Amino acid sequence: MNLPGFDVADIRASALGARERLIVALDVPNGNQAMVLVQCLENLVQWFKVGLELYLAEGNSIVERIRERGHSVFLDLKLHDIPNTVSGAIRSVSASGAGMLTVHAAGGHAMLAAAQETAESMPAAPKLLAVTVLTSMDQAQLDATGVSGSPSEQVLRLAGLAYETGLRGFVAGSQEIPELRASYPDSTLVIPGIRPAGVQAGDQKRVATPASAMADGADYLVVGRPITKAPDPAAAAQAIIDEMEAAART
Repeated sequence: MNLPGFDVADIRASALGARERLIVALDVPNGNQAMVLVQCLENLVQWFKVGLELYLAEGNSIVERIRERGHSVFLDLKLHDIPNTVSGAIRSVSASGAGMLTVHAAGGHAMLAAAQETAESMPAAPKLLAVTVLTSMDQAQLDATGVSGSPSEQVLRLAGLAYETGLRGFVAGSQEIPELRASYPDSTLVIPGIRPAGVQAGDQKRVATPASAMADGADYLVVGRPITKAPDPAAAAQAIIDEMEAAART
């Protein structure tokens, strides 16, 4: 999918401005609420994230509505199923024109390879991003799932698996950015769990400020509640953009 003035596949996000690198998460239950936020923020940001709650309520139509207003969509569905099912899901969502789509790296080599093969076979498929370890998970929660090693070790293990299958994009915590950037310099790093200084972490465990994530080498930052639940979402978004731009100048 092409954004105004550049091709996602051909230009690194780090060459873009903060307005093109901030992804606002539309974690709301219906399309009407989502479009109110889009209209409120449309002069500030290029990208919006559609997650599972909103997508299940509205389907591809919400992606199309956002794109009709000139914006780009990060479709965060975290697909995780048998290879055939994931491939079919990618074919179904590709018609929406989403620019990026998440799959769970924990789905394994066969699933990831099938997902990438399907995406490559379609003319307008979104860029696939491998979700590594959710930023809501800390060491205790990872231990409870039976995974050995630290969250950072698991992130790098899963990123390596995804990279082997051809994926060139990862979703991870800010703590893993430096090593991911060093190990996979040609990959896109999309970082959630972003909280401006003074904002409560909520259910997020591995968080970072916009400035620190930018300084570490993130390509895109995903921010939801600190913007969408703010009394003035536009002002909150502008403050984050200002912080991102200041970090880029240092």
